Amino acid sequence: MDSYAYLFTSGNGEYPQGSVGTKEAAEFDEDPLDAYSHAVIKVAEKLSPVVVNIDVTVERKGRTQQGYMVPFQAKGSGSGIILTPDGFILTNSHVIHGAKKIEVTLNDGRKYVARVIGEDPQTDLAVIRIDDAFGLPMAELGDSKKLKVGQLVIAIGNPYGFQCTVTAGVISALGRSLRTQSGRLIEDVIQTDAALNPGSSGGALVDSKGRVIGVNTAVIMPAQGICFAIPINTAKHVAALLITSGKVTRGYLGIAGQLRPLHRSWVRTFHLPNETGVLVLSVNPGSPAEQAGLREGDIIIALGDMPVSGVDDIHRFLTEHPVRVAYPITVLRNLEKLTLQVIPIEYDGK
Repeated sequence: MDSYAYLFTSGNGEYPQGSVGTKEAAEFDEDPLDAYSHAVIKVAEKLSPVVVNIDVTVERKGRTQQGYMVPFQAKGSGSGIILTPDGFILTNSHVIHGAKKIEVTLNDGRKYVARVIGEDPQTDLAVIRIDDAFGLPMAELGDSKKLKVGQLVIAIGNPYGFQCTVTAGVISALGRSLRTQSGRLIEDVIQTDAALNPGSSGGALVDSKGRVIGVNTAVIMPAQGICFAIPINTAKHVAALLITSGKVTRGYLGIAGQLRPLHRSWVRTFHLPNETGVLVLSVNPGSPAEQAGLREGDIIIALGDMPVSGVDDIHRFLTEHPVRVAYPITVLRNLEKLTLQVIPIEYDGK
């Protein structure tokens, strides 16, 4: 099986259940905290081998006391998730961006030099590879469309090597937008209260069965440690493109949107295949979306001939279809179903 195919497998299959005796099970029933701890421990044991430490060396310029600008080397670190046994690793774009040297440390202490396969700053995702490693353990990837607010999640990072850090919490919100320090707007992110430690960017956000459902990307410290992760469905799509072509080329509509549940009466009235759509939060002036007549408050339910149930569907459409071609875009507006024509242009990276 090639590396591309590995992205769409479920890792090693069944989640190991272990054996719990009657007495031990009774203790879990009596004290729910023990059962909670048991679940977190099992997930940590399963995921620790597939979450790696990434140390990077980047070149910067600084001013001397005499006022001269001189180059110097700076160090940084983050975490990554092993995608395939032959060394493809998923991490954040901001972790490896501009790196002159990348060193990966596995959970068992082995160190390897890695190279960048590709990065996508728009989703803050990147893929690197260890060329001389084979038979590595790989993560089991879940389905982020099935996530629910309040669901137990566990954040696992490897900021220092040798030892993973583990925190637990719940999904606080879905479909959030996150503006990074560089000004990029990352859409459809997962918000969680599972704390991220320094160096845990690029690590795994997993469910109670040890399936990776997000890639940890940011923490807002002034906001009481609110943390965010890129949904794994987005990561799978982007990683596959980076592995096969080294880059992500996509169309541009010029909207900001988030997941929106649809009222059941709308689903029945308009015979919709999905119970969710994408709520348009804003429309950029002069954008293809504005020219097509999209408005803030519209709910996108289809693009081209593809039903839209979330932001991932729009991203996928814009990376798989040619730009400067007119496509129908169907929206719900004021209890009406409208079909407009939109002509995506190529995203310029700004």
